[in-house]
Amino acid sequence: MSSRRTFITLLGGAAAAWPLAARGQQPATPVVGMLSAEWPGQFTDRLRAFHEGLRETGYVDGRNLAIESRWAEGRNDRLPALAAELVRRQVSVIVTAGSTPAALAASAATTTIPIVFYIGANPVEAGLVTSLSRPGGNVTGVVTLNVEVAPKRLELLHDLVPTATIIGALVNPATPYAEALTRDLRTAAHTLGVQLHVLHASSERDFDTVFTSLVQLRAGGLVIGTDALFNSRSEQLAGLALRHAVPAIYQFREFVSAGGLMSYSTTVVDTYRPLGVYKAEFSRAKSRPICRSSRRRDSS
Repeated sequence: MSSRRTFITLLGGAAAAWPLAARGQQPATPVVGMLSAEWPGQFTDRLRAFHEGLRETGYVDGRNLAIESRWAEGRNDRLPALAAELVRRQVSVIVTAGSTPAALAASAATTTIPIVFYIGANPVEAGLVTSLSRPGGNVTGVVTLNVEVAPKRLELLHDLVPTATIIGALVNPATPYAEALTRDLRTAAHTLGVQLHVLHASSERDFDTVFTSLVQLRAGGLVIGTDALFNSRSEQLAGLALRHAVPAIYQFREFVSAGGLMSYSTTVVDTYRPLGVYKAEFSRAKSRPICRSSRRRDSS
């Protein structure tokens, strides 16, 4: 079964009630508020996939749909204010792309405007929804659970570099799932018999310090945690890994193209296309479950 057919099947399920008032107040031309923690210049391929999803259900930006975007550019502290701007704009729906903090900021800003997210963390553990099958409230979306496969990335890195006894893990402490991610990676490291050093970076200014520490620790590899900041700076991180000769693994193949050792995740198209489909269909159904990404993984 193709990944596209898999997503159509997932989209045909049931369950999260959209507020009737929110649907009834939509303008003739819907306005989508896009909220992201990243930079617009490095989001082109993902936005293209999002627009493909919209077109699959008959929506085209500038024709029968308008999109207003707000970009935090790596500053999670800006997200609450940006979400509030979209609420004041009275957009028809808020789409939060690739960021748990963005989804949380939107959820805190409104309980009436429908919110469609794409995140890599478990939305139940993050406090966004009550369950995957019955999210409840005004929030639903697409989940890849990329955070949960971080231990698998550690395992793959260990398979490729079996002589590495010390491995670093890069985590953004500002993310809501930092503690869970660290715990899962430590458990996996213990099982594999490797020593794990967790290094923190909450801005790109921290990257040089991280790689200096890796060299000092004589780390034989690096697992980069799931985070919107790291997504937007994956090429920079790959360049640093190449310069310091540190074998590293991350989510997306762009990281490998820029010099990183390997990647393991769903593809960009597989995540952002159904996000567009979900947005487009929210007003056509009374309920919508959380869409879990296809099991197919993109390994590079």
